[in-house]
Amino acid sequence: MMFVTALVFLLILSILVLIHEAGHFFVAKRLGIKVEEFGFGLPLTKSLFSIKRGETVYSFYPALIGGFVKLYGEDDAGAGRVSVTHNKEQIADSKDAHRAFFSRSLGQRAAVILAGVVMNTLLAVTIYYAFLGISNFRTELPLLGDHHFFAVNQQNKTDIIIGSVVKNSPAEKAGVKPLSKILSVDGRNVINIDFFLSYIKQHKGQKVTLELQDVKSNKKATFSMVPRLNPPKNQGALGVSFFPIDTAVLTYDTPFQKITSGIIHPVNLMVYNFDVMGSLIKTAVKDKNVEPLSQGVSGPVGIYSVVGDIVQIPNLKERTLQLLNLAGLLSISLAFFNVLPIPGLDGGRLFFILIEAVTRRKLNPKFESYANAIGMALLIGLVILVTFKDIGQFFK
Repeated sequence: MMFVTALVFLLILSILVLIHEAGHFFVAKRLGIKVEEFGFGLPLTKSLFSIKRGETVYSFYPALIGGFVKLYGEDDAGAGRVSVTHNKEQIADSKDAHRAFFSRSLGQRAAVILAGVVMNTLLAVTIYYAFLGISNFRTELPLLGDHHFFAVNQQNKTDIIIGSVVKNSPAEKAGVKPLSKILSVDGRNVINIDFFLSYIKQHKGQKVTLELQDVKSNKKATFSMVPRLNPPKNQGALGVSFFPIDTAVLTYDTPFQKITSGIIHPVNLMVYNFDVMGSLIKTAVKDKNVEPLSQGVSGPVGIYSVVGDIVQIPNLKERTLQLLNLAGLLSISLAFFNVLPIPGLDGGRLFFILIEAVTRRKLNPKFESYANAIGMALLIGLVILVTFKDIGQFFK
């Protein structure tokens, strides 16, 4: 199973990275800009192997969680390397000076930079059209707060989840496991926790049958047990603890909603994620505790763990839907994160171009190179910190 998880994990990341970098690559080629290297993986060490086709070197690096396109006349930080070179004077005197990235117009440079973001956005839209088509244009999301999704029909409901099971209790003897959603009791849908507790109280000493659904695998099963008449203190008649989870049921019903669903859904997801992150930041500031916020951020190890849970889902359709959802979310997140005006990212480079457009003056090449190198170093450091956090959670 670990091999399958690793294979799926690398496949998803590879597709996301290759699609993104292919955007830069093909637009640069189309505009006649010289592409020196197309690299897969972070160039923190020497490449595993390289092959040259035409004027471009195609390289593979050990850290297979990123990628880059190195353009002629672009500083090394723009190609993912934490280094600075100043060779633009030599390039200006070369016969290929007109093919250098820095010599091109503002519009052409912006087009090359934005191409990766556009490709990831288009990939996310394509994935979510497939995801919603397979799921009959219906999906559910855990709901935090009173968030309202736009351009889609929304119905909120509350699911009851079994948090823990007491040893030697009726539930434990029946085979009930933690993190199971209560669907029905004796064929009656469980609409809220008050209904469920009242029903169990009225049927103490009588056999009841619960239909449960495993939260991770979505596998459904029935369990029969007899609620205790006089349970031990703080254990309850069944010997389980509960917690509620609010869920938003989203359905795209009208023809217009279905036609636009692949675009609307990822936008809804991003807006919702920002809403949740904003709430976590407010909580962290108010309580002076960053732990809730850190729990909402994951790196490669966290994503790997999620992939591991998904590949264990027994139902093929559900497994496929969850993998599509993960890939779509990662793709739209990558697109948005990359367009942020942070040095070392596409958005940072676009920001420098916008400054040049406003001031009508080229920025100092050394300043831009150092800014991108520092930004790249900080981003790599952040990835390392998040990875350590994820490893700690993984083993915990």
